[in-house]
Amino acid sequence: MNYITIIGLIAAFGTTASFIPQAIKTIQTKNTSGISLGMYALFTFGTLCWLIYGILSHSLPVTIANAITLLFSSIILIYKIRYK
Repeated sequence: MNYITIIGLIAAFGTTASFIPQAIKTIQTKNTSGISLGMYALFTFGTLCWLIYGILSHSLPVTIANAITLLFSSIILIYKIRYK
């Protein structure tokens, strides 16, 4: 594993971990009033596209980060739609 991949994995961890508190808070409270449906729908779609890109380009950091981020953003998006 080269230093570029290591930097990518560190960056992926940081940006992906930032979704954990929001996902936990949303699951616990079911309160999504402060979350934009349009923003999360577009963000989730963009994350899906990044995941596909990461898979097709064989980029481990991009694939891992976006797979996990897609999970968290999908949970938040589902709660936003479900608990409107």
